[in-house]
Amino acid sequence: MSKVKTAFFCTNCGYESAKWLGKCPSCASWNTFVQEVIHKESSQKENTWKNFHEDKKEIKTIPLHAVTTPEQKRIITPDVELNRVLGGGIVPGSITLIAGEPGIGKSTLFLQIGLLLKDITTLYISGEESDQQIKMRADRLKILNDQFYLLTETSTQTIFQEIKKLRPQLVIVDSIQTIQSPYIDSSPGSISQIRESASEFQRFAKETNIPVFLIGHITKDGAIAGPKILEHMVDTVLQFEGDRHYAYRILRTIKNRFGGTAELGIYEMSGEGMRGVNNPSEILISQKEDRLSGIAIAASLEGMRPLLIEVQALVTQSVYGTPQRTVSGFDLRRLQLLLAVLEKRGGFHFGMKDVFLNIAGGLKVEDPSIDLAVLCALLSSYEDVPLPPLTCFAGEVGLSGEIRAVNRIEQRIAEAEKLGFEKIIVSRYSQKGLNLQKFNIEVLSMGRVDEVYQYLF
Repeated sequence: MSKVKTAFFCTNCGYESAKWLGKCPSCASWNTFVQEVIHKESSQKENTWKNFHEDKKEIKTIPLHAVTTPEQKRIITPDVELNRVLGGGIVPGSITLIAGEPGIGKSTLFLQIGLLLKDITTLYISGEESDQQIKMRADRLKILNDQFYLLTETSTQTIFQEIKKLRPQLVIVDSIQTIQSPYIDSSPGSISQIRESASEFQRFAKETNIPVFLIGHITKDGAIAGPKILEHMVDTVLQFEGDRHYAYRILRTIKNRFGGTAELGIYEMSGEGMRGVNNPSEILISQKEDRLSGIAIAASLEGMRPLLIEVQALVTQSVYGTPQRTVSGFDLRRLQLLLAVLEKRGGFHFGMKDVFLNIAGGLKVEDPSIDLAVLCALLSSYEDVPLPPLTCFAGEVGLSGEIRAVNRIEQRIAEAEKLGFEKIIVSRYSQKGLNLQKFNIEVLSMGRVDEVYQYLF
């Protein structure tokens, strides 16, 4: 028998050491090393994919100018939102990691995508659910596909044996934390197991030119569970996020070797699966007949997609000694900064006021262009005067009270015009290179916060 080998791994970043260390040399974290039993044999001998396709790739060194780059034929899925996030479709031979909170809908989304791809053979590998559970979910989706196959297994050795028999064109693994390799003696979900299992699927994808989707867990801090090297190994990292109490989910690109990372897809969770939302602005803006104070519409930009979102603010007299500052979907420190600007530059006394701010629809917005809408919503609630109807805002607010220009202003104006808005207030410094003749919406340019206040109130 071969000798049992052990190693120490950092639970934060996956750094490997032959002995225990108090401080990780890679990520500088303290007391994060754990001992794991490893027994590495040559996993490449068992899972060789040279005979999977007839053509064999010859390994040799070549100059860069001799490399030919043929047109990459992507697999176009019926899911428009997924195509947008991936940069135009699934790239053959790519390996994609999808992470999100438990219960957010990762398994439902990719089961639905696999069932919708009726022209290719799809293998869905589940290590967490039984065949009956997946069948019940598939019945709820009401999609029939004779080319969709199911495998409930956790051992990579058995999985690759079944893959050699079936020869699928797409592999979905749910989840990578439950998969274990026979070449590592530690338990499933450990750092060494996740790294080894992911490397075997990566080797399979690159040698066979078959795309692989790996569904992963996240930690309580929101980071992807497992070593950081897992994100480096894959070609694309997608984050599936949203609030469980709301119907809308966002599929966001964190890393993409075959496209940009500025795209995102929006889904609506329903009883029959995930439905792609083509025009989210109409959903995120509530249609009210009564004009209410404290509500402003922001022309935001999520990635490359313009969104019109509703900002709700409530300013009331503080009952307790210390005023409250409560936010939902917005950065609390950014709110405190905007309140300080209103105190200093506008003379508004928020020191004895409770301030509550909410981004409608359960979205979390980081775009600084909604500063002007947040500020106007605060002023509207402070004065208890509704803002003018069919007016939206796009601008960043600086510490001196100036309204700063934001990027892609033409896309924001076009989205506001498409949804029927009559006026949009932007920064005076956004006028450079802006052709206002092609818009039917009135574009108002202002340079300071006090100008906006005088115009609105």
